[in-house]
Amino acid sequence: MESRVFGPRDGALEPPGDGLGRPGEFPYTRGIYPTMYRGRYWSMRQYAGFGTAAESNRRYRYLLDQGVSGLSVAFDLPTQIGYDSDHALAAGEVGRVGVAIDSIEDMVRLFDGIPLDRVSTSMTINATAIILLALYVATARRQGVPPRSIAGTLQNDVLKEYVARGTYIYPPRASLRIVTDIVAYCDRELPAWHPISISGYHIREAGSTAAQEIAFTFANATTYVQAALDAGLDVDSFGRRLSFFFNAHNDFLEEIAKYRAARRLWARIMRERFGATEPRAQQLRFHTQTAGSTLTSQQPDNNIVRVALQALAAVLGGTQSLHCNGRDEALGLPTEEAARIALRTQQIIASETGVANTVDPVAGSWAVERLTDRLEAEAAAILERIDERGGALDAIESGFIQREIQEAAYRAQQAIESGESVVVGVNRFATDDGGAIEVQRIDPAVEADQAARVAALRSARDPAAARAALDAVQDAARDATNLVPPIVAAVEARATVGEVADALRSVFGEYRDNR
Repeated sequence: MESRVFGPRDGALEPPGDGLGRPGEFPYTRGIYPTMYRGRYWSMRQYAGFGTAAESNRRYRYLLDQGVSGLSVAFDLPTQIGYDSDHALAAGEVGRVGVAIDSIEDMVRLFDGIPLDRVSTSMTINATAIILLALYVATARRQGVPPRSIAGTLQNDVLKEYVARGTYIYPPRASLRIVTDIVAYCDRELPAWHPISISGYHIREAGSTAAQEIAFTFANATTYVQAALDAGLDVDSFGRRLSFFFNAHNDFLEEIAKYRAARRLWARIMRERFGATEPRAQQLRFHTQTAGSTLTSQQPDNNIVRVALQALAAVLGGTQSLHCNGRDEALGLPTEEAARIALRTQQIIASETGVANTVDPVAGSWAVERLTDRLEAEAAAILERIDERGGALDAIESGFIQREIQEAAYRAQQAIESGESVVVGVNRFATDDGGAIEVQRIDPAVEADQAARVAALRSARDPAAARAALDAVQDAARDATNLVPPIVAAVEARATVGEVADALRSVFGEYRDNR
């Protein structure tokens, strides 16, 4: 971030705020709603999931009792990459970084007693997103809830997996087809569901700069939009339910400006590049999560302060939804106490600070407006470089985006190791006593129990019905039929997540990064 005094001679707006427009008006720099949080607060979510579906269900009920306004589901690694809990490659990972979901029975158990027509659910899932969406639809039906009544968000942003996380299964172009099928299905069948949450969060966690976070996210987003248009969808229809997911990092003013710059740039992209005329299709709606990569195992209570400031930046930047990390997440999954403190952080910001009483209270700040202009220009320049390389798919397949992130991450780590970038409690103000805290631990018995559960399901189901349903999934993958309906039918026939993923593997193959 630039560190100097800002004023009209430095290229900022003169007078402050002039030419910005009003909140709720194009290009939405000041927010997508005229009244912002004066109308209602952002959705307060807590990302949670661990062990078995029953354990996670208890945590969700606790969080709902504590005042969360929406659920956010974390899935374990085998679920994310399409392996059942009894698969050899799942060994040691079942229930560790999220909840283990193998079948419709697990999904029903996960939402037991939670009415899906009254709770909004966000699911952080990508390569197997189409299967988890099918399971959610099937679970709603089991509850007697019409699928058209369910509300929530599916991350479903598989392109960023190739550059930032690595939980991909199929080759990029096959994955893009799956994403497009989900968008098309939701456009027709699930009017209150956001079919994709295009994620800059993981790009930033992998080491990108703020400008790169915007640019690489939008490079993926424009690829999804173009794919939907090529499939014959109406940009003013599906564009209204695109959503985004951004990081809240440490540089307070830069982060506020990042969200404002992203809103303005996306509005212009949708109107000028894709011809969207519907205001809601031009608006950037986004969820924010505080930056896990900034949390430290040393002096973990310091993380409460980091998270509070990052969350405040997200609110001042106009987020629609927010998750605060637990103080203990550099050590393990958050305990119940850590999750409660994280939720109370949001509630204090909303109820006690007064920042939600004014729409876009930072507007007109010389520093914030200059930073907003700078980040928009830098992100636009990076997008232009990606377009020159043929777009996001080509830039991913050539390794361009991956290299840019790796170089940024290397520079950031060098700054920490040299002391140029201060991390309190790590390279400055360290103490011998790091402050031991309770850490959540997953019972090793979870894996054996979950493996036994999925084996029992296979034994109890109608094998012919399951096989026929899986064959129908393969047929749809081959002939370009929308994949969601046959996958819903397959999970209702009690096919497992791993079996459906394997049916798609048999057609699409698996991606190997051989660069």
